[in-house]
Amino acid sequence: MSVIDDYLATTTPLHREKLNHIRSIIKALVPETEEVISYGIPTFDYKGKHLIHFAAFKDHLSLFPGALDEDLKKEVKDFRISKGTIQFTIEHPLPDEVIQDIITARKVAIDTGER
Repeated sequence: MSVIDDYLATTTPLHREKLNHIRSIIKALVPETEEVISYGIPTFDYKGKHLIHFAAFKDHLSLFPGALDEDLKKEVKDFRISKGTIQFTIEHPLPDEVIQDIITARKVAIDTGER
């Protein structure tokens, strides 16, 4: 088991299922990520940098992509957003396409040295 599996074992079954789904998207797009815990939450590192984090909370789930460009902000406008965080629920999940766009943008940013 990985450290992310250990974290997910502490979440509700619905949260675990959704976070595992996001995890599968991340691993499909960037299979060379390393699974770690950073800031106390599951993190996917790529080329020694944090690609993305996610976490489960009592009333919501969060994806932590860092700063979003204007196009990505438009894609997540229907969700609660604070600096570097997108909150969503099981009932109102982030669409897979949006998750893919965020992961791809983060990978490009790391590959090009932007972050």
